[in-house]
Amino acid sequence: MKTVQTNVNVDLNVDTAAELYQALNKQVANFSVLYTKLHNFHWYVKGSNFFTLHAKFEEFYNAATERMDEVAERLLAIGGSPVATIREQLELSSVSEATGTETAEEMVEALVHDFRAQASELQEVIELAGSLEDKATEDMLIGMQAAIQKDAWMLEAYLGR
Repeated sequence: MKTVQTNVNVDLNVDTAAELYQALNKQVANFSVLYTKLHNFHWYVKGSNFFTLHAKFEEFYNAATERMDEVAERLLAIGGSPVATIREQLELSSVSEATGTETAEEMVEALVHDFRAQASELQEVIELAGSLEDKATEDMLIGMQAAIQKDAWMLEAYLGR
């Protein structure tokens, strides 16, 4: 079995390494597109909840930046190459861009959808990392998933659900 040399103490089979790299790159792309979408929402939110949502969207885009960087750095540590162009990120991401026409409530609805979908996708990557005995990647993603699930729950509470 041919293995990939990593910068950390993880031995990965070439085929499974490629699968993990792809899965992690999708998350880099998701966080990148989400970062831009959240900036759009931060800048263009209007209405009676402006102050609340404006601040919350900023908090969310700062978290997306930190998560994107953490996944990209982990990817580099295990021998992968994070996607770093907008074109690549849009091709890989399951997060859609903002349309620029969303109401404040539609913005929050979109984020609930994005956060729920991302938590589900992270579960798949967590399971893949676990099957490869990459405990550090698995642990990192479990923490991110829990935070994203909490964010989705809080937004649903905001919507009165």
